[in-house]
Amino acid sequence: MTAPEQAASEPAEAGAPALVAVPIPLRARAWWGDQLIAESTATVWGRQPDGTSALYFPREDVRLDLFTPTSTPATCPVRGGAQTWSIDGKVPPALRGWGAPPVPGAVVDGQDVAWLSTEPAAGLEWLAGLVTFDHDRALVEIVDGVDGGDPRDVTVKQFPIWGDVADLVDILDVRPDGERRYVSGFLSSPGRPVVEASQMLGQAIVAASRHAPGRRVVSAHMVFYRAADAREPLAFELEELNNGRSFTSVIAHVDQGGRRRASGTLLLDVTGEDVFRHAAPAPPAPGPYESEPLDMAVTGRDLRIPAGEYDDDPAAPVGPPTIDTWVRFRAVPADQPLHAALLAQFTGHISISAAMRPHAGVGQWQAHRSLSTGINAIALSLHADIRADQWLRYHHHSTVANGGMTHSECRVYTEDGALVASFTVDAMVRPMPVRPGTGDHRTAM
Repeated sequence: MTAPEQAASEPAEAGAPALVAVPIPLRARAWWGDQLIAESTATVWGRQPDGTSALYFPREDVRLDLFTPTSTPATCPVRGGAQTWSIDGKVPPALRGWGAPPVPGAVVDGQDVAWLSTEPAAGLEWLAGLVTFDHDRALVEIVDGVDGGDPRDVTVKQFPIWGDVADLVDILDVRPDGERRYVSGFLSSPGRPVVEASQMLGQAIVAASRHAPGRRVVSAHMVFYRAADAREPLAFELEELNNGRSFTSVIAHVDQGGRRRASGTLLLDVTGEDVFRHAAPAPPAPGPYESEPLDMAVTGRDLRIPAGEYDDDPAAPVGPPTIDTWVRFRAVPADQPLHAALLAQFTGHISISAAMRPHAGVGQWQAHRSLSTGINAIALSLHADIRADQWLRYHHHSTVANGGMTHSECRVYTEDGALVASFTVDAMVRPMPVRPGTGDHRTAM
């Protein structure tokens, strides 16, 4: 994905455009039921500062012959004037690829489902002649793959997406901001503007690695005790405990808005010569191409889970408290701290789901709706240099769930079975407290 006209990590300034244009160099499609209504390799992702977004298709790539213009032009205070278009028929609503609620029997109609920009607001002239769809009714998707690549590597991401792996790398790559202080970029979405705990762990790994160049993080433990807002930057304050000939030890504190959000200790090493070597073997599991793609709304990141191991529906069949997940990132810079940070960033994603798997009537979809879930602590050991642009297999195993907490002991293997990382996750799973005027799963904790 090309860089946005305004960097995602920069807050909107006075006079900045209300809508930022990000060209998408991937094939995009829009569907009304099983009918293809648009297809293009020249779409533009329009992002608003609050995370609201829409995907815009060139008019010539849209089957407007299938639509009927409405009689009254529409006006948007952000985008300007437009012609709305309707399409005949009713179809089931497009479900989200990640955390999709079941909507049995529901249908939606095609009234005003398309928007053709005719008189863009000042500064948004690039919108002229572009068409966008109501992605809560029409299914809009991005074909995530590189031209000429292995067809098995092509996956489909449903719009709206959070962003691209380039955005994720940009956020993990914290910048120096004074002595032993680093700040992060940020990119939010309207879905749930809460910073992932494992993102902060990955950022702390980068900060510690920049502080002690030539040494790699071999151990990182972080406790997360206050939620952080994904719409604002984070600050990382480092306290050096020791800097010897072989090891460097630091404490990392994560602050936002003058309040501390998380703290952890990190151990870095120059890496020594083996006296002996062994590693726990990888348990049997299907390979990445024998597993099913999982859409978690990031282009350039490929996720695969063996069939039947993950289903967020509380009515899904039960199974053992294990989930294997294959993860690979596309186009990662040749910077070892960033590869390690990308590995760390995914450590907080699946362990709670593994803990839920043996229990009937419980599923990830309930998180932040009827269940209060969150990562409390992650302890990560990195046993070797990491290649996040090659397949990594996360073997999640939840060993205990009681007292409103879960504990998971997990390992990360390469595709050929080498053990490159181990981690544990402590998380809470508790009934969602009922508070008057609340209940929005997008922001609830």
